[in-house]
Amino acid sequence: MQNNREFWEALDELVANSEIVIDRPKGTAHPKYPNFIYRVDYGYLKDTSSMDGAGIDVWVGSGEKKIDAIMCIVDLIKKDSEIKILIGCTEEEKAIVYETHNETRFMNGVLIRR
Repeated sequence: MQNNREFWEALDELVANSEIVIDRPKGTAHPKYPNFIYRVDYGYLKDTSSMDGAGIDVWVGSGEKKIDAIMCIVDLIKKDSEIKILIGCTEEEKAIVYETHNETRFMNGVLIRR
């Protein structure tokens, strides 16, 4: 199936009209799991909502600030699913994000490239 242009344009508009809040910068520990260190900036879009009731999650890389891909994840512990928007992620950062969401059997994700 071909990528849907309107889907990516809608994400572009959503991100362009939202403030990106990085509440878990690269190099910091997860608030509940101190052994987990973020290797890419992680945050959310202010004044948006996702499946968990919080803002839509974003991974923000070191590249050009455009939407590169999304991660679709299933979390068996929380019993939910979400998307995570990747913004400006290099290929190495995309690999890190993918690995992060596939480290345990309790969370799995697929990377969908633009």
